[in-house]
Parts: sequence; structure tokens; C-alpha cells
Amino acid sequence: MKKILKWVGISVLVLGAMWAAVFFIKSNSKSAITYETHKPFISSIEKKTVATGKVIPQEEVEIKPQISGIIEKIYKEEGEPVKAGDLIAIIKVVPNEQSLYAARGRVNNAEIALNNTKIEYDRNKTLFDRGVISSQDFNNLQLQYDQAVQELKNAQTDYQIIRVGSAGGSTSANTNIRATVNGTILEIPVEVGDQVIQSNNFNDGTTIASIADLGKMIFEGKVDEGEVGKLELGMPLKISLGAIEDKEFDANLKFIAPKGVEESGAVQFKIEGDVSVEDDFLIRAGYSANASLTLEKKDSILVIPEALLQFDKETEEPYVEIAIGEQEFERRDIEIGISDGVNVEIVSGLDESDEVKQWNKTEPIKKGLEEEEDGEEDA
Repeated sequence: MKKILKWVGISVLVLGAMWAAVFFIKSNSKSAITYETHKPFISSIEKKTVATGKVIPQEEVEIKPQISGIIEKIYKEEGEPVKAGDLIAIIKVVPNEQSLYAARGRVNNAEIALNNTKIEYDRNKTLFDRGVISSQDFNNLQLQYDQAVQELKNAQTDYQIIRVGSAGGSTSANTNIRATVNGTILEIPVEVGDQVIQSNNFNDGTTIASIADLGKMIFEGKVDEGEVGKLELGMPLKISLGAIEDKEFDANLKFIAPKGVEESGAVQFKIEGDVSVEDDFLIRAGYSANASLTLEKKDSILVIPEALLQFDKETEEPYVEIAIGEQEFERRDIEIGISDGVNVEIVSGLDESDEVKQWNKTEPIKKGLEEEEDGEEDA
């Protein structure tokens, strides 16, 4: 009995060792990797960056009233073209009662002063005609009379402006708001019945309308601090708008901000470019836009795919592996130039006859998996 158990144990150990050996051989019998190679070739590389922003009018004018009051009527609508001098709205003047009474009081005082001066003037004119007083004394009285007349006119004008909003003597209490430039009305932020405030030294005043020429647009965007040093005034831009598909507009860089603004941990610099607007397209103010800028461009240079590069772990210098035989490679240090993210310039270290190893090719493991699945099915 003991011998039988002994042989059974030996058999189990032998079978287990054989199964382990077979499993180890199958799991490690992976196909050898065959590395592909690529030759350097002549091409052109453009290093670009994209600035996000929007297109806005080059000049936008805000029309503000010169007197406070209430909007009585609006004659124009948003999006309507206007010319300088076109009537946009009418403001009804609501005078301040205290100011109105004060102005009326100045008129009364001026009338009293004029009447008193006129009496003195008429009496002395008779004496002057008789030769009783000198010419110099009469001229002084004439000056006082003329000043009193002018003071009354000034007081009446002030009273008229406060009461009706103008000195023209109009019986209707209103004033006209007119366009000051040619263009398109972008916005009318007020409605009939709204109260508006005049523009003065202490207040910008209420905006009645915004006018701009939509034929003169600029791109306004931002670029990262790592790229702003490569920009130059006058360089070309390609503007693409989210609202207009399959169309790019030409522009020229005209402004680079001297000071950056930190946003989300990165410093951004504002840029502006004049956009060439074609007559066939209507560009509305505020369209989101992207500007493509070519930072650097080289033609007819030796390049390789950037994926073929390797970097030394210690020096971080680039190198590649060159084929010297059948699936035999050696390291070669190279010097690289600009890159567009796909191809990279080879400054030195390679020529067109070299074959560069594609080092990051994945290992073919599909066949090994299929063999393991077949073995499990047979078992």
C-alpha cells in the first residue's frame, strides 16, 4: 500500500512538472519583434500657434445726450445703417423746478436793471443833445445800457434752455439726438419712457445708441507668454470665424500688448489685427474667432517623423537608432531644429540614405494569446 501511494505521488509530481514546463514554454514563446525603418526626406515645416478671441469694430461710437430728460420717441432700430446727422431719438426735457425758478428770477432782475438803466440813459441823452454833459460821460452811460440789454438776453436764453432744452424758442419741450458718424447701429439700450442723464464732467451719461462701421473690423485675442516673443508687428494672420464655415479672412498684426495678464496660472498678452472684410460677407460685432499665426517656417529641409526620436535619460539630448544590418541598429546623436508636432528638422547627424529605427513599435502578442486559447480548448 505504501509503495502504491509512493508511485502515485511521484506520478503527480512528474505530471505537475511537465504541465508547468509546457505552460512556461507557451507563455514565453512570443514572436520576435521586427522593427521597421524610415528614411529622412526633404519637406517644409511651419511652426504655428492659434490665438483665440473675437472680431470687434475698429471704432465704436456711443451717442450720449447733452441734456437730461425722458426718451419721447425712437426713430431707428438696431442693425439699421445711419449717416452722420440722422435723427435717432427725441428727448423730452423735464426741467428741475428749483433751477427753473432761479432762472426766471435772473430774468426778472435783468429786466429791473435794464429799466433803471434805460431811464438814466434817456435822461442823459437829452442833456447830451443840448450839450450839457460831455461825450465821455454819455459814452459811459451808453455802455451801461448796452450791458444791461445783453444781460437780459443771456438770462432769457438760460431760462429757455432750462425750460425746453434749447435756445431756439421752440414751444415743444424736446431735444434731438442725432448720429455723429456713418455706420450701423449696434445697440439701442434705451426704450421710450426711459430717463436719461446728460454727459458731464462727473458722469459719462446714458448711452442712447452705439454706432460702428462693420466694414472696418479688428481681431482681438490673446497669446501665451512663451510665444509672444516670436511675434512681430505686420506679420500675417489667418482669421477663422465660428459663425462662417470654410472661410478664412486675411489680417495683419498691428498691436502686441506691452503688459501681460495672468489667467489660470498662465500669463496672456493681448494682440490685435486689422481684418480684411469682403463685401460678400457680413461680419457681426462679437463673433468668436481664431487667429492662426506662423511663428517660423523653413522650406526644403531634411526631416524625419518626430515619433522616431529618442532622448537620453541623463543628458536629455536627442538621438536615433540607425540600421547597420538585418535588424541590427546603433545609436547616433543628432541635432534637431523646428518641429510642427508631426515632423522635426534634422540639422545634423543624418542624411537621406540612413534608415532610422521605429523604436516604439508595439510587440505582436495576438498570436501568443490565440495559442493559449487553443490549448485551453483542447484541455
